[in-house]
Amino acid sequence: MNPASSHPNPPPPTVQTVRKLIIDVVDARDLLPKDGQGSSSPYVVVDFDGQKKRTSTKYRDLNPTWNESIEFEVSDPEHMDSEELEIEVFNDKRYGANSGSGRKNHFLGRVKLYGSQFAKRGEEGLFYVPLEKKSVFSWIRGEIGLRIYYFDQQVVAEEAQAQGGGGPPPQNQPPPEEPVPIQERPRQVVVVEEGRVFEVPPPMENVRDGRHSPPVVVIEESHPQHHHHYPQQPPVQPQAGHYHHSDLPPPEQQQHEDSHSHQHPPPLEEQFPPSIRKMQMGRVGSSGGGERVRVLRRPNGDYSPRVISGKFGPDQSERVHPYDLVEPMQYLFVRIVKARGLAHNESPFVKIKTTSHYVKSKPASHRPGEPTDSPDWHQVFAIAHNRPDSASSTLEISVWDSHSEHFLGGVCFDLSDVPVRDPPDSPLAPQWYRLEGGASDQHPGGVSGDIQLAVWIGTQADDAFPEAWHSDAPYLAHTRSKVYQSPKLWYLRVTVIEAQDLHIAPNLPPLTTPEIRVKAQIGFQSFKTRRGSMNNHSASLHFNEDLLFVAGEPLEDSLIILVEDRTNRDPQLLGHIVIPVSAIEQRLDERHVASKWFPLECRGGGGGDGCVPPGRGGGSYCGRIHLRLCLEGGYHVLDEAAHVCSDFRPTAKQLWKPAIGILELGILGARGLLPMKAKCPGKGSTDAYCVAKYGKKWVRTRTITDSFDPRWNEQYTWQVYDPCTVLTIGVFDNWRMFADVSDDKTTDCRIGKVRIRVSTLESNRVYTNSYPLLVLLRTGFKKMGEIELAVRFACPSLLPDTCAVYGQPLLPRMHYLRPLGVSQQEALRGAATKMVAAWLARSEPPLGHEVVRYMLDADSHTWSMRKSKANWFRIVAVLAWAVGLAKWLDDIRRWRNPVTTVLVHVLYLVLVWFPDLIVPTGFLYVFLIGVWYYRFKPKIPAGMDIRLSHADAVDPDELDEEFDTIPSSKPPDLVRARYDRLRMLAARVQTVLGDFATQGERVQALVSWRDPRATKLFIFVCLLITVVLYVVPPKMVAVALGFYYLRHPMFRDPMPPSSLNFFRRLPSLSDRLM
Repeated sequence: MNPASSHPNPPPPTVQTVRKLIIDVVDARDLLPKDGQGSSSPYVVVDFDGQKKRTSTKYRDLNPTWNESIEFEVSDPEHMDSEELEIEVFNDKRYGANSGSGRKNHFLGRVKLYGSQFAKRGEEGLFYVPLEKKSVFSWIRGEIGLRIYYFDQQVVAEEAQAQGGGGPPPQNQPPPEEPVPIQERPRQVVVVEEGRVFEVPPPMENVRDGRHSPPVVVIEESHPQHHHHYPQQPPVQPQAGHYHHSDLPPPEQQQHEDSHSHQHPPPLEEQFPPSIRKMQMGRVGSSGGGERVRVLRRPNGDYSPRVISGKFGPDQSERVHPYDLVEPMQYLFVRIVKARGLAHNESPFVKIKTTSHYVKSKPASHRPGEPTDSPDWHQVFAIAHNRPDSASSTLEISVWDSHSEHFLGGVCFDLSDVPVRDPPDSPLAPQWYRLEGGASDQHPGGVSGDIQLAVWIGTQADDAFPEAWHSDAPYLAHTRSKVYQSPKLWYLRVTVIEAQDLHIAPNLPPLTTPEIRVKAQIGFQSFKTRRGSMNNHSASLHFNEDLLFVAGEPLEDSLIILVEDRTNRDPQLLGHIVIPVSAIEQRLDERHVASKWFPLECRGGGGGDGCVPPGRGGGSYCGRIHLRLCLEGGYHVLDEAAHVCSDFRPTAKQLWKPAIGILELGILGARGLLPMKAKCPGKGSTDAYCVAKYGKKWVRTRTITDSFDPRWNEQYTWQVYDPCTVLTIGVFDNWRMFADVSDDKTTDCRIGKVRIRVSTLESNRVYTNSYPLLVLLRTGFKKMGEIELAVRFACPSLLPDTCAVYGQPLLPRMHYLRPLGVSQQEALRGAATKMVAAWLARSEPPLGHEVVRYMLDADSHTWSMRKSKANWFRIVAVLAWAVGLAKWLDDIRRWRNPVTTVLVHVLYLVLVWFPDLIVPTGFLYVFLIGVWYYRFKPKIPAGMDIRLSHADAVDPDELDEEFDTIPSSKPPDLVRARYDRLRMLAARVQTVLGDFATQGERVQALVSWRDPRATKLFIFVCLLITVVLYVVPPKMVAVALGFYYLRHPMFRDPMPPSSLNFFRRLPSLSDRLM
């Protein structure tokens, strides 16, 4: 018998996806010579995921070029971001002078990168990384050029095993052992952020008894789920009961009830069963009657943040879920999928009714080729649910014909039998239910068919919650929660070098040089160069000017270069060129980019503004232009005001540093919002939603309709790369849900904004505070309500990575190598803000441009008398310590407290006789001041300060001027009055600046012989002081001068001293001013 015939045919080979990581080691620059002959023979060792490979050795070359590719196989692609890539450079001692001495090769430097910095194939770029030391005593210099990318490859399973070096396991081999779980260590919090692991101390607020170890907290951000999860009992399918048609009111008698009640929810003990309440000991706030609010004594009174503290249950769980900053809110979820075998209808819809809520679905749609009796809905409803009331409640789901309002059947459920589901449980599978008619149905034959649906009870953590219908708004898409990402922005640098062979008009007047300018435009951005200069020896025009633009991915725009002749009044187009932005080279550092010549095209010599639509070419040759184009990936494109920036990372992902922690934000709700729109005569309403922005990630909560005390209870997380950044939270009133999507005139109204600086948050501590929502209007500032937030910054407290951030530059490296001007930076920031607003406006639901501009502080650079006063008093407050020190010294001089003055004399004598103690004593004094002020450190993150902003006592006319447009839209008389007031203010500033200049010129006049007698006296006194200091010991001089300064008032003349009188008599240049 053939042995092959005894075995079944092998299954077809399976295809697996294998991820490959490619490291292109390009070159290195300015390495350190370590071979004893003024050079080195370097090679590179690359270590990734336990695999080591090396390049070839370059003999005696301090600027070696390898251009070698090293390939690795990624064993776990899902956690590649947490993998570390280590690249080390060594000097090969075999090629050195002392090749026989020593065992190890010389270390030339290393680089550590993480998987989060790797780019996909096609998006990679060459970047240079400075070589780092291995220890404190290492002497390293130079940088290495790398190009790193990855791609996924489809391979057969057998090939994958062969590449891995393994084969099929023998049949008698025992199964692999189960992985041993890691033991939970006491007093540790494990934070997992996209594969990175941090071990940090636990939050102090959750530790109720020091004898017990706190639980382990696991925080993940692998997908954009942002709600609280609560484990519950396994779901059980509900049993459909007989549907009573007589219980349904007629359609014309059914009243729509608001799904969001203004009453406060009951306490936790009544709202949730014990199985759910036991999970909530890590919860921050409570919505029940046991909530306590502790008001801090702050100078701003009712406009200061407040601390919210709630009741915590006993800690009986071994694991606290990551989303523990918000309150659980239960919802009744109804998923309507489709129906079959319905009675004759045209466009059926579904009505869902409980004891306190009633909602209606959209009209059904019919699949192509399917009969009209099988409509589809595929719609999920989330209805606010109160657990204690569900024992005697029923859920009625009925199908109606939208044209005839004819009843087509229904299903009734007892809410006490509805299952409870909580992720990560699998979604509840929909089932078919028979449509029933009521007992008093006059047309028993008119009800037939089945409906496929699923009903369950869950929380806002449910997967179906973000896309569920919560209200009856006309445009429901504008009420859902959403996570947005800002577009990836680049700086596009256009260097215009020169132009040749231009067709310039020959009939110019004598001695007239043509005014040739180059205009570059991309999208709505347009810049012009200066006038080109001509060379006497050639007909070319030289510009040598840089133009910077903001370009956003997916880089679909085109760069249009126009060469214009502006000698006459009307500009004449001499040529143009259209360059796709996607074809422009990207650079990540200051390396040189090769310039290119581009041929210009003519289009009949048109005039006007010279705008040419992109893509229209085909003109004749009319010259050429020399350009250098590159997309700058080493800059950070600012779209926020610099003082409230939330991200400083460069555009290129390869240059990002690893994250140092995670910022968690729980948006609990708002209290006491003011009515923003009129609902009916005599009654107002507010449909509020919240927007939070940090880094490139924007989040938007769902809209709570018609509520002055909305409760969102949504939680979000961000990666933190720099703690010196600001989190911005804004609250808005939704007007777009009542308008068409195409209506651009409808805007959402701002309710207020809160900023929280991340560096002011203590590590791993939960801050649960209520912040006032303040808004500045033309009539003055107004408190619109309060917002309740829970914030936690999870990071290692004083590990080297966290502390090293404070010693690094705030902006990326390119901002210091090739800095941008202030005015240029403001112009680019305005363009970036417009691009971000346009990008987010195309989302669903859209974020309006007014929301984006308000969150990004787009108008922070405008003139405001109020802001000028606030900045002036900020300067006064900064210098207050110097004023206080001067007053204290004056009190010492006047012997107001004799004991203190005597002690100062003693301290002065000690410091004079032991001058080595001066510097240590100064630093010790600063240390003691810091320890003393620890008692007064802020307890909570500060919000908006109305007194610091000078918003509490601002003049109405100044506010009206602040809100005025540019150019002004006010009457000429009012503009003239404001101009006169500004002139008066400028006159005061002018006087102060003149006084500063006068004092500096008097110092210069001491030796400038502008006043000969004063200069003679000064230099003679200097000579006398020199002789005295040579003869008398310096300590005796210091003691004499100190005691003379601190002499008793009875020995002091009330008139100014002679030295001050002499200085005030020195001449300045103010008498020469016209």
